[in-house]
Amino acid sequence: MNRLADSQSPYLQQHAANPVDWWPWGDEAFDEARRRGVPVLLSVGYASCHWCHVMARESFEDPAVAEFLNERFVPVKVDREERPDVDSVYMDAVQAATGQGGWPMTVFMTADGEPFYFGTYFPPEPRGGLPSFRQLLEGVDSAWRDRRGEVAQVAARITGDLAGRELPYEASAPPTAEDLAVAVSGLAGEFDEEHGGFGGAPKFPPPMALEFLLRHHARTAAPEALRIVERTCEAMARGGLYDQLGGGFARYTVDAEWVLPHFEKMLYDNALLGRLYTHLWRTTGSAFARRIALETADFLVRELRTDEGGFGSALDADSEVPGGLHEEGAYYLWTSQQLADALGGGTIGYQLSEAGTLLLPAGEPPAAQRERLTAVRSARARPERDGKVIAAWNGLAIAALAETGACFQRPDLVAAAVDAAELLARLHLDGEGRLVRTSLGGQAGPSAGVLEDYGDVAEGFLTLYGVTGERRWLDHAEALLETVLTRFARPDGALYDTADDAEPLIRRPQDPTDGAAPAGWTAAAGALLTYAAYTGSDRHRRAAELALGIVAALAPRAPRFIGWGLAVAEAALDGPRQVAVVGPRDDAATAALHRAALTAPAPGAVVALGEPGAPDGAPLLADRPLRDGRPTAYVCRGFVCDLPTTEPDALAARLGTGG
Repeated sequence: MNRLADSQSPYLQQHAANPVDWWPWGDEAFDEARRRGVPVLLSVGYASCHWCHVMARESFEDPAVAEFLNERFVPVKVDREERPDVDSVYMDAVQAATGQGGWPMTVFMTADGEPFYFGTYFPPEPRGGLPSFRQLLEGVDSAWRDRRGEVAQVAARITGDLAGRELPYEASAPPTAEDLAVAVSGLAGEFDEEHGGFGGAPKFPPPMALEFLLRHHARTAAPEALRIVERTCEAMARGGLYDQLGGGFARYTVDAEWVLPHFEKMLYDNALLGRLYTHLWRTTGSAFARRIALETADFLVRELRTDEGGFGSALDADSEVPGGLHEEGAYYLWTSQQLADALGGGTIGYQLSEAGTLLLPAGEPPAAQRERLTAVRSARARPERDGKVIAAWNGLAIAALAETGACFQRPDLVAAAVDAAELLARLHLDGEGRLVRTSLGGQAGPSAGVLEDYGDVAEGFLTLYGVTGERRWLDHAEALLETVLTRFARPDGALYDTADDAEPLIRRPQDPTDGAAPAGWTAAAGALLTYAAYTGSDRHRRAAELALGIVAALAPRAPRFIGWGLAVAEAALDGPRQVAVVGPRDDAATAALHRAALTAPAPGAVVALGEPGAPDGAPLLADRPLRDGRPTAYVCRGFVCDLPTTEPDALAARLGTGG
């Protein structure tokens, strides 16, 4: 019997027809393992994971493998996007034992959840030093039956090691200006001068480290920081990482030159990168950055928006080809003959890589060719979309779309951000400031929100408040941050990834490092800092500063892996710079001041918009009258303000680079 058919997770549903007798994560599965006296096989992945699909086809759909697995194990499937806490705890074990991680993740454990053997993908036949999956099952089964005492000792030792990994945290002051300068030097030392980005293959887009460098440049006018951002953003968007026809970025490239991507498109990557290119335009006025920012925003709305107004988590890397098979990248790749046939000969404006990806070495894309190629590609089978709405990633999308819409005067993008925020407020957020992590088709999922959900959704709501001036978003952020302070925080300022009343695991996960998206720790620190700037709350400011102590500790050693923390630290050092714009909402002069504030690059600035004397404004708007009866902007630090101005250019100058 397969128990996944009624699951809300698209990933679990993908395995509902397997001959493997899968159980969802829960007490029932572990009780069954205890009753039968067999180990648990935990398999973790996600719906758009290419190698998860491969292992499913090769092993989990094999009747003989399934028969052996069902007889000797209790197999458990987990969607890492739905249960990042489970994924985090056991991925720590995989990485500690093997030196690497990834998905699908394969873990063998006792009925008490204690792991004793692990890995990632295993092939159907031995290769590359890996046993076949069937050999692995037989080996683990033999050890369990014949050397149970040894297995129990290994499991107890690993579990004790994991449980002892609670972060020893002595909160120090947030990073100083000197600390941040050292982090810039560290990133410059890892910068790939030839191709942009950091490190070698595989190469991942680094939006959070680049956001830090942009903010550093805005605060200090340091040219090296901006040069690294411009070179990397240009290289990523002209390479195969970027979809030159439909917009949007793939997850990473397998090479160091940004040529051949792993083709899945993730919501978090595109939200972070779209916002980054908007901020690059805000700093430089680059028409290229403007195009990429808008195309990425349009990709989000066109390809990932759900019927309920939220955003699905990903597009698959694979798509169907003739014969009913699925191949990675099939939707995106071209041959020379296909290009020639589509364009009818002549000079082709794009460069075709040896791998079959379209590149754009220079200039702007030829409009007529792009339209023709897009039309031809649209006849291909499209990659499947994981329509699961993840609270954290939607928070990132809300922030990106709100700012992009405001900067480029695209009210449709702001409206899309509002729709997603309303879905989260209605479906994911209860009346006590608690979040549900996922939903699908308008139905809330079973998993409680984790720290990244609270931090990223609060960030999205606060950004939306700055763009719309609607007090409800500030109030929703306040409720979320109250939960962070009461359920996730320790008195010393350290933060856990799960609430104090969450399901207990073999340890309570806690990771302050930024991965592909901001860590819950650094996301919460940023939202706490922004909320404090709007309200003047010393409690929230102090909590943000305590949390940022981890950045001072990690930045000298690993600035690439604390990029969002560094970006938040730049805002803390620069601010709080508070901008209050008061005036009638329908007055063009009010709109001009508001846009000048939103398009300024100051890293520590927050913007509040309201009618003069309105009772529902943020504390920042209190006692801010019009000047000479005209819409007026106040620039303040710690609620102590400069002389007000009615001129957008003067306001922009006060918030400019190095200001």
